[in-house]
Amino acid sequence: MKSNRKTYATLLGVLLCMFALVQTVFASNFSVKEYNEFHDVLHPLVHEALPAKDFQRIRANAGEFVKRGKALIKVGVPKGAAAADVEEFRRELKKFKSALDAFKKDAREGTDAQLENSFSAVHDSFEMLVGMLPRK
Repeated sequence: MKSNRKTYATLLGVLLCMFALVQTVFASNFSVKEYNEFHDVLHPLVHEALPAKDFQRIRANAGEFVKRGKALIKVGVPKGAAAADVEEFRRELKKFKSALDAFKKDAREGTDAQLENSFSAVHDSFEMLVGMLPRK
């Protein structure tokens, strides 16, 4: 029985390492430069600061986060986006902009709970946009 636990623990460890490697390799590899740049700021905040409830770190990075988010908005619908996705992409960009504006306000004067909600809304909207990006 202990042998099975050790085998399962080893297998789980190997799988987690493989998952981390895949995430690292494919993490900022989007077809649009501004999405990579935004993700570079987003990733450590969503995977390190947010789970640790380190709202001070999120607030400290808010300026760069918003700046890169605005650059992403400025791109608009990227060239090469599927024609069927253009209207949905525009709608999601509006949601992203609204979420980013709320985040900016919450980073300055909101409670930690408000900041957590608006940050999560930006993250969720970004994930939707990424799903519609043209492939490389």
